[in-house]
Amino acid sequence: MGGYDTLTLETDARGVATLTLNRPDKHNAMSAGMIAELADAARRLAADAAVRVVVLAAAGSTFCAGGDLAWMRDQAAKDRQGRIEGATELALMLKTLDDLPKPLVGRVQGNAFGGGIGLMAVCDIVIAAEGARFALTETRLGLVPATIGPYVVRRIGEGHARRLFLNARHFDAATAGAIGLVSAVRPAAGLDAAVEEEALAFLDCAPGAVASAKSLIRNLARGAVDDPVGYSIGLLADRWESAEGRAGIAAFLNRRPMPWALPKDDGGD
Repeated sequence: MGGYDTLTLETDARGVATLTLNRPDKHNAMSAGMIAELADAARRLAADAAVRVVVLAAAGSTFCAGGDLAWMRDQAAKDRQGRIEGATELALMLKTLDDLPKPLVGRVQGNAFGGGIGLMAVCDIVIAAEGARFALTETRLGLVPATIGPYVVRRIGEGHARRLFLNARHFDAATAGAIGLVSAVRPAAGLDAAVEEEALAFLDCAPGAVASAKSLIRNLARGAVDDPVGYSIGLLADRWESAEGRAGIAAFLNRRPMPWALPKDDGGD
């Protein structure tokens, strides 16, 4: 995979894809081009059966500074319909990443502001460097964190959102961890090892079951089903009847390795 101007996308032999924001000279601020490319990359990753885990990373010292100044200038110059179209593109990009049927691990090596926090909020797991700082800065500009709002509020809850949305205050990685935006905080030197640990855990799991579990969480947490009990019963029956479910149970009962697990390193030369 590749061919992007604002991103890089690489997949290793294990099926771990690394999607990297690659505008370090612009602090990885999101331009119209980056928004479109992120949406395209998410669709491609969703459709690629060889991809089992996606790492969302960034080049340079900043994870994502939010909206690019040129993008914001263009939005300001548009009429209402044009602004709605621009906001729709951003909102649908976030939704496409949020709906990704693969685990999405955020590798946050530096600061994130505004839309950068939106990118963090659509990740399943976020590992952040100790020195990273964050802020939802929109109200300082007379704006609001609207399109990222559904994901950030779900992630951190209404109480924390009231504090951080309204006054645009900066907060550190420890606070981000305490409010649930970040899953784990690590020294910068240990960031890659922590991300690798998360990826390896997913590689022990059945890809279809992981996708189904992710859908289960979304549907239950967001009230997307009228009968959660009936839905969960049917889903479990579906998984028991799936090829993965049959293969996993057979391997477990016969003490065989799971068919989707990577071979274990025996430590030999």
